[in-house]
Amino acid sequence: MSPLFVLFLLTGIVWVSIYLEERLAVARALGSVLLAIVISAIAANLGFLPSQSAAYDALGGIGVNIGIALILLGVDFRSVVKAGPGMLVAFGLGVVGTAAGALVATYFLHDAVGPETWKLAGQYTGTYTGGGVNMVAVGRALDTSPELFSAAVAADNVTTTIWMIVCFGAPAFLAPLWRGVGTRHKTPLEPSTKEGIPVTSSPFMSSLRAVTAKDLAALAAISLGAVWLSGVLAEWLPQLPEVLWLTVMVLVLAQLPQIRNIAGGPVLGAGILQLFLAGLGAQSIIAQIVRVGLPVFYFTVIVVAMHGLLLFGVGRLLRIDLGTLTVASQANVGGPASAMALATARGYPDKLLPGVAVGLLGYAVGNFVGFGIAGLARAWLG
Repeated sequence: MSPLFVLFLLTGIVWVSIYLEERLAVARALGSVLLAIVISAIAANLGFLPSQSAAYDALGGIGVNIGIALILLGVDFRSVVKAGPGMLVAFGLGVVGTAAGALVATYFLHDAVGPETWKLAGQYTGTYTGGGVNMVAVGRALDTSPELFSAAVAADNVTTTIWMIVCFGAPAFLAPLWRGVGTRHKTPLEPSTKEGIPVTSSPFMSSLRAVTAKDLAALAAISLGAVWLSGVLAEWLPQLPEVLWLTVMVLVLAQLPQIRNIAGGPVLGAGILQLFLAGLGAQSIIAQIVRVGLPVFYFTVIVVAMHGLLLFGVGRLLRIDLGTLTVASQANVGGPASAMALATARGYPDKLLPGVAVGLLGYAVGNFVGFGIAGLARAWLG
């Protein structure tokens, strides 16, 4: 299927999702991003969208980076102060939950997975603490067999998408249990709304003023330049990932009022990320679960389920608000881009930068935690 036709279908799905969010109370509760992911997944399983396409690769590469740059251009450091400490605690709970889940999965599935189960425990602890870069680093260091490594990556893709759907829906379904906890106040990023005018649930999906051609040219120049320069710096200093260079550069620029006040950045960035997430939904087809082997898939389910139970359970006891918990969970399981997408779609501008920050922290500590759990699981299995 032509990549252009795939993009046409994805943009149509995103448009329909936003249209439904504006007009249906149920759709507004779920959010247009979750709707786009679900519709794309259904379309892929019915054969209307391919499971692999160059369009998905482009959206997951330069597309995500441009989306990140555009959204971060609207971030003011003053919006971070309130959400920061709670986000760090929530992230720590998520790491502990992931590690515990890996050990539980090792205990129950070591016979079904085989002698390399302990390696799988380390890889999944790494990736659900930081991201895919940690899974690759831990897997290569532990010399995981190519067959198991491929199965682990495929199962991770499916489970990550499923958990993303859960996190997008959590604020709607768990809100009664969090009533009175962490009431959120409007921030400078949120636009005012008039009664009777339909608006999306996210302030990032609306521009504060009309977008001009000058704004679009400035946004294109800044975002493309930042993405290009971050790639160059990552080649010169590979110790720091490209996304970290990009984040630092754009955040510094965003503190200049002349840059932050350019209209349209957050709404364009949110649209790009929504396309990316819709593409993820299309790639998580049911056939992949069967192909990778159910034991490996069950392993990921146990790890992520334990992560969620500990994060949300203990987080509720500590009276951490639901928005912080869901963004932190996506920082763990999906990485900074997923945390940003959730904060954007759910209307948590004060949690955007803390979510990205702990997501980057996950990259830094993911390898250490992964190696530690792998060693513990290996010693445990004897």
